[in-house]
Amino acid sequence: MHILQPKHVKLKPEEVKELIKTYNISLSQLPKIKSTDFGLPQGCVPGEVVKIERKDEDKTSIYYRVVA
Repeated sequence: MHILQPKHVKLKPEEVKELIKTYNISLSQLPKIKSTDFGLPQGCVPGEVVKIERKDEDKTSIYYRVVA
């Protein structure tokens, strides 16, 4: 992982359920990320959800992607 690369974290199944419930969405509505992306943690398989934390000066933005 490169120092400038945002942090990627694989979510646990219960965290995914909470995310879907909170935003009232389905997995198919989340943006996709390819399973070959170098930023993904090892062992990610299609269908899992990844949280991406991007830091910009004084704030952190959080994005969610489903592995495709």
